[in-house]
Amino acid sequence: MNKFLIIATSRVIKLVANITKLLNYLVIWVFPKKRFKLPPYAAPLLNTKKPSKVPRVIWQTNFTDKVTLPVYLNYLFNRLMSPSYEYRFMITEARSEFIKNEFPDVFPYYDRLKIGAAQADLWRLLILYKFGGVYLDIDAHQVWPLASIVGQNREELYVMTRRGEISNYFIASKPDNENIKLLIDKVVENISLNSSDNIFHLTGPGVFNECLDKEVIPTVLYRYAVNQGSFTNEYFQYIDKPQGKWNKEQEKTSILK
Repeated sequence: MNKFLIIATSRVIKLVANITKLLNYLVIWVFPKKRFKLPPYAAPLLNTKKPSKVPRVIWQTNFTDKVTLPVYLNYLFNRLMSPSYEYRFMITEARSEFIKNEFPDVFPYYDRLKIGAAQADLWRLLILYKFGGVYLDIDAHQVWPLASIVGQNREELYVMTRRGEISNYFIASKPDNENIKLLIDKVVENISLNSSDNIFHLTGPGVFNECLDKEVIPTVLYRYAVNQGSFTNEYFQYIDKPQGKWNKEQEKTSILK
């Protein structure tokens, strides 16, 4: 992996993405109600016969499938960077149905979560444990072709932040991954004990850093794999959600029922 080339490419992507983001303020001003629909499923753009231990499917979730143009452009860009991957998307109601049907023992704990971001934290672990694939936050975008980032022989891959911590806005995993199961069990335990009033530690990246040894698991620094917030930002993501981002929402409401 040519790190210099990846960083150079990443900077070009960020520049172009930021330009489109600025232009989209004008689009929103002219067409304030215009939204674009994210599909629940999209087939791969290219078929490949190359084997991969991590299934070639991208998973995403959001409180709605009707999004602003910046979020939709982010989706389209990820599709271009992962042409051999199918795309799967679930809104809040679909997440709940999936967990109720596939993980009935976990569902009572999931059902206690009142904030969407916390629900999405647990859902991403369950969906990857069941089917495998690559999870991406709705504002995350690849900076290099996904097949090259994940590789054919890796069974899992986690992203590291600039602070040297594991994050959960990108996760690649095979199905039935023991590390993913460990994370699921810890999140369920945290919910049962009401162990934190902060989503970061209750269901989010804090759980990853508590349970996983970053010296043992395969990781990639974000700058060589996936970035956030280049195409979009909080304004464009939560324009139709008065509660705003999770860190603001948890200040006004309890995380658990």
